[in-house]
Amino acid sequence: MIAALLESAQRAVVLAAPSSPVPTPGPDFNEDTVTPGLFGFVTMLVIALAAVLLALDMVRRVRRTTYTAQVKERLDAEEAERSDG
Repeated sequence: MIAALLESAQRAVVLAAPSSPVPTPGPDFNEDTVTPGLFGFVTMLVIALAAVLLALDMVRRVRRTTYTAQVKERLDAEEAERSDG
């Protein structure tokens, strides 16, 4: 009984609510005022260049670390061979 009353009350609220207005562009709409323009282009270019440079630096550092570990393993193997031999 109470559930039916709540359901009918919810329907009444939904039906009584005003419909959402449809947005329309204003009379002074101009594509040049809503585009990022030169400033946006330069900003995105700087961000892209920074990302590429950071990626290249990361690759260089990972390669250096890997190479250093390989050299250390070789030196340790040679040292172990000398002490055994």
